[in-house]
Amino acid sequence: MAALFQKRQGDDGNEWMSVSDLMAGLMVIFLFIAIAYIRPVAEKNAEITAINEEITEIVEEVSEKNEQITQIAQTFIQNETLIYDALWEEFSGDLDAWDAELDRESLTVRFRSPKVLFARSEARLTRQFESIIEDFFPRYLRVLHPFKSSIEEIRIEGHTSSEWTSKSNDIDAYIGNMGLSQERTREVLLKCLSLQETQSQMEWVRPLLTANGLSSSRLVFDDKGVEDPVRSRRVEFRVRSIARTEIIRILEQVE
Repeated sequence: MAALFQKRQGDDGNEWMSVSDLMAGLMVIFLFIAIAYIRPVAEKNAEITAINEEITEIVEEVSEKNEQITQIAQTFIQNETLIYDALWEEFSGDLDAWDAELDRESLTVRFRSPKVLFARSEARLTRQFESIIEDFFPRYLRVLHPFKSSIEEIRIEGHTSSEWTSKSNDIDAYIGNMGLSQERTREVLLKCLSLQETQSQMEWVRPLLTANGLSSSRLVFDDKGVEDPVRSRRVEFRVRSIARTEIIRILEQVE
């Protein structure tokens, strides 16, 4: 009886050992499963962390560029306001006599009377326009001189109407007017550069001063959307600020 009881006790111990081994085996299996699951999760978390860091860097870079653009834009607006005010103070009393206007948005002095500017269909300046340039251009440079570090270009632009000969098509008229506008702006440029009063300014002006014949690419239209051929024929002196180029450069870097 005692022996039988002892045997049963031994059997129970063996059974308990078998259960313990089974549980240990299961725990090992679960451990491997957990490791197999956690590893890709950890790798994915690392990828997400890296992406978040990259996004943070991009946001900070964009924020920095936006601050730069804001500062440049504020300086640009201030400079253009100062240039406009200086030009207005200098020339407001002469504009009507010259049949000219000063455009605030583009900092353009626009001479609007074709009869005053050139002989019909010719590049030769009228004597009246020569006198206007002799008065205008030296004063113009004196006004711009304090702002020279912020100026990218001083443009002399020649514009025409779309009219040419009665037998010409649109392309022939455009090409013909392109040649005429280029010749006219070249003549204006030569007149400006030949003035004795401007020679002391040439060192800083010459790299900035350009002549641009634009044909009929920028026509003037009336309120009904019809071309105004008289107002389309004009000569403009326009200041371009270096700030515009700087803003474009910063935007390209962000992209």
